[in-house]
Amino acid sequence: MEVFCEVARQRSFSEAGRRLGISRALVSKHIAALEQHLQIRLLHRSTREVSLTGQGLAFLTPCEEAVQQARAALALAAHSSDQLRGILRLQAPASFASEWLADILARFGLDHPELQIELHADDALLDPVRHGFDLSIRVGGIPDQFGLQMRTLAPCRGLLCASPAYLARAGIPAHPAELTQHRCLHFSHLTQGARWQFQRGDEHCEVTVSPVFSANNGRALHQAALAGAGIVYHTSFLAARDIAAGHLQVVLPDWQVPLNHLTALYPATRRLSPAVRTLIDVLVSEFSPVPEWDRLSGLGAPV
Repeated sequence: MEVFCEVARQRSFSEAGRRLGISRALVSKHIAALEQHLQIRLLHRSTREVSLTGQGLAFLTPCEEAVQQARAALALAAHSSDQLRGILRLQAPASFASEWLADILARFGLDHPELQIELHADDALLDPVRHGFDLSIRVGGIPDQFGLQMRTLAPCRGLLCASPAYLARAGIPAHPAELTQHRCLHFSHLTQGARWQFQRGDEHCEVTVSPVFSANNGRALHQAALAGAGIVYHTSFLAARDIAAGHLQVVLPDWQVPLNHLTALYPATRRLSPAVRTLIDVLVSEFSPVPEWDRLSGLGAPV
């Protein structure tokens, strides 16, 4: 069942074998044995691709859930001692992974040398069960259809910033409404689209911008802002170091954009393994009481 789930994810016998550490022939043998046991055909094979049959698609979700429960049971038995071991698979936004998470995971791995950590850096929110993740670290809440539990890790605030060179050339906006006269860099995964929202005390303001550059990756927008391309709707964790160094300047500092949080997401139906539980506790400790990115950028604790 584990082999079938991996083949379904990779759409390839060879790639599934590589990820599982077994040969392509052994992958094929496991699939054939499973199909013979079930008396159904799970996969279409051709020389160019592998795809799920209708029965294979129906079998995949309960199969993934069973595999995850089996892994959790094995992990629980293996972790009866204090030593964490096994494989820990997690997903996180690409920019956060490179800017802050990789260093924490490196130290976590050194503290637990028998643990194998697999990080998938992707700005899209993928279903942890379907993609075999033990933990997903995301900005924001939980899509209802995924059936996930959540633990808040740290505040993750949005802010506007631009390079000093751009602001010297184009001027500094004094009110959000003036953004329509500026070059705006937009993160295309924002749920509200290109309608940027602001609040100052009891005053609310929404501005629909016409981005000159949109991207689904925060690091790409960050580089564009550093190059003087315009004003970027940014995240505090990605902007902090360059704000502290003077390479970026906060725009409209008296206005707040909606407060968000970094969250740890995991399947509601799955008992947390010791490795996942320990890593979540480490992350909460790392980011409390004020995460380093807010200290570096001078934002302090959210109010």
